[in-house]
Amino acid sequence: MLNTTAAISLKRMAILLLAISLCACVTSFETPQQKKIDTQQALEANIKLGMTYLQQNNREGALRSFSKALELNKKSAEAHQGMALIHQMNGEFTQAEASYKKALKGQSDFSRAGVEFSYGRMLYEQGRFKEANPLFEDASTDMSYPRRPEALLYVGRTALMLENVERAKGAFQHSLNLDPRQAQSALELADMAFADRDYSAAKNYLDQFSKNSRHSPRSLWLGIRIERVFGNKDKESSYVLALKNLYPYSKEYLEYKRFSEL
Repeated sequence: MLNTTAAISLKRMAILLLAISLCACVTSFETPQQKKIDTQQALEANIKLGMTYLQQNNREGALRSFSKALELNKKSAEAHQGMALIHQMNGEFTQAEASYKKALKGQSDFSRAGVEFSYGRMLYEQGRFKEANPLFEDASTDMSYPRRPEALLYVGRTALMLENVERAKGAFQHSLNLDPRQAQSALELADMAFADRDYSAAKNYLDQFSKNSRHSPRSLWLGIRIERVFGNKDKESSYVLALKNLYPYSKEYLEYKRFSEL
């Protein structure tokens, strides 16, 4: 007969073998489809976590999450876009551009418009308007893209830089038509109307801007000139006071002072 110690050892061994057997059985029940679902869920979770980290300016956390996402799927457009945003925040524009290009070629269950818009914004900020314009154009044609009015705003801005005034005006109007609260498009149209001496339209667009946005040096200086055309001294003085008090070191205030000395 086995002594007590040996019996206990055998019993433990039997329990261990049973546990291993059960684990093997559980693993064998996980189908390829289930594994695919689990991988996709992990991918989405890491991308979501990475974006949350980016919003918190936690670049290290974002980098870990997007790197993990790319381990799960090296063709994930969203993960490559996340990496591009990190590089962009770090001022690593060459690496950011490479990641954006991978994102545009990658696999995605979502619209490419978000990638196109982010990539276009980076190029726009670098003064590469000719390259940025088609990205904004493509993003603006995606009916499901929630930032479509903003994409059209940048279509207009790049078109202006490329001296295509007609396209710029059409893009700003389209943007404002999609979202009447798109203040920057209203300001662009107000500026264009003033340049065309359509002062009534300029005032209407500027009023629409002021309903949806805080005044900037540019909008206040434009308001001063519009109200001067109409002879509205009180409103002109109100704009002047705001420009002087809020933005005394702006180029617009300096321009106003030179204008007043004439």
